[in-house]
Amino acid sequence: MLDKKSAVAWAVLAVAIALPVVGLWRYQGPPMEEGFMLAFPQRILAGELPHVDFLHLYGPGSIYVLAGVYKVFGSTLGVERIVGLLQHVALVAAMFALCRPWGRKIATTSALTTLVITISPLGLSAMAWNGALAFAVIGLACAGAALDRSHRAEPEQRVRRATVFAGLSFGVALLYRPDMVVAIGLGAGVSWVMMGRNAVARPLRRSGIVAIVAPVLLYVPFLLIVGPGRAVSGMFIQPVFDLRSGRSLPVPPSWSELDGFLQRAGALRTTGWPGPMPGLGTQIALWFWLVPLSLALVAGCAWWCVRRHPLDPRSQRLAVAAAFSVGLLSQALQRPDSAHLSWVSCVSFALVPVAIVEVQRVRSTSPSVVTVPAWLAATAPIAAVLVLVIPFYPVRTYLDLVGQSFGRNVFGYPISRDERTFYYGSEQAADDAQRVTDELARRSTPGQRLIVGTEDLAKTPYSDAFFYYLFPELVPGTRYIEMDPGIADAPGSGLAEELRRTDWLIQSSVWSDWDEPNSSRDRGSNEPNEVVEEKFCTVLDTDGFRLSRRCR
Repeated sequence: MLDKKSAVAWAVLAVAIALPVVGLWRYQGPPMEEGFMLAFPQRILAGELPHVDFLHLYGPGSIYVLAGVYKVFGSTLGVERIVGLLQHVALVAAMFALCRPWGRKIATTSALTTLVITISPLGLSAMAWNGALAFAVIGLACAGAALDRSHRAEPEQRVRRATVFAGLSFGVALLYRPDMVVAIGLGAGVSWVMMGRNAVARPLRRSGIVAIVAPVLLYVPFLLIVGPGRAVSGMFIQPVFDLRSGRSLPVPPSWSELDGFLQRAGALRTTGWPGPMPGLGTQIALWFWLVPLSLALVAGCAWWCVRRHPLDPRSQRLAVAAAFSVGLLSQALQRPDSAHLSWVSCVSFALVPVAIVEVQRVRSTSPSVVTVPAWLAATAPIAAVLVLVIPFYPVRTYLDLVGQSFGRNVFGYPISRDERTFYYGSEQAADDAQRVTDELARRSTPGQRLIVGTEDLAKTPYSDAFFYYLFPELVPGTRYIEMDPGIADAPGSGLAEELRRTDWLIQSSVWSDWDEPNSSRDRGSNEPNEVVEEKFCTVLDTDGFRLSRRCR
């Protein structure tokens, strides 16, 4: 049973998670990302395959788990967001468990840091990265438990159990996001080295490796079903090479302006911050530089502590976590926007108080209880960063969501069809989308084909894929449910041929002003536009969306 202080710590975390949930329920997640977390599993349930019937850029774990959940509980936005909430809960709880050996105060602070940073940019969307990160941090916590138990010379079975759970968690994370292999490889590799220093743990290391491999072996039937060439292209070639130039942002970020289009859109909502703060472009730039700084601090402290006490399980645990966090750096480098920076800093920032306390502990000869002054000294740097340096995206958004939970400045406008609802951030755009939805529902028949694209199909930077979710009886007429620059609009992509066969077309002008300093500015093939002009007749034209039907 939990002691009173532990119960209080868990209660604090539960309240911190619960406070913004109502606000998050109406929150507009990214329309494309959340749209395809709804649409892709629907296509799997309809018998289609990723990389064969539709473009998918990540591992199969997330969308197949969602497909199974939708099969049991129904394919709705609410179900998808419950899965997203559970991913956040798992990540926060795992961070608490990982940091627990340094005391409840530090563990609670680190878990709250993870929560505030990671829940703000993408809301409750059941993104593959969030799921992978949750499983990976669970793996770190279990690896730390294995080191603790072996140090205390506990029974071999208990050490093996923790080792196996760590390996399984790492393996499942790789099913969600195979590009996390560097971070997991570093974390598991350092764990292997640390366990090798203990006679109890040394023979059990192979159990952890086997446990990692076991879930990863599920890639074998997946590759056989979809075809190795298609899978490798979809998970590695297209996201790393074909898409990178159209999604990357300047490194380092611009100091005086926001490079990311979605960050500029998010900046339109400026409620809820009473104090002074740097410009938004400056905040993103500072956040970017704080990521490697935090990684260097955590890794440097871990290295120093392990050098001083190579057999200390807490120093070893910190070294494993630090190695993993360093492996996440590529996410911040490939696209330094609020989402990708949060995906790295929710781990590295959370480990800063732990690293500071661990250095204090190793240097001190006194008992290792973390006093209130020591806790304040350890947490002050991250508190200052979140409140004074980069307040707009993590803390302000979190407080804004809490306010919305209690009816203050409620944000998010529904687009509904039958029992299915999606939320949009613009009231006018939501009204336009609702008109298009109602008209398409009145005119379409089950089994017809639908394509959702941009107003100018020679530029495909984004997609309102939620329309596929609202019309499950219509078949997506394109494999580019996820419209990506340099892929869907590339010459020879097949989009023009798909348009010739589709029945309905929804084009969005919401993203026509998309402008990022990358190749998404460039126009691709104009052939899809020529097909639309030749073959389609407009049924309904609003400010934000146009519904057309193939009539010739």
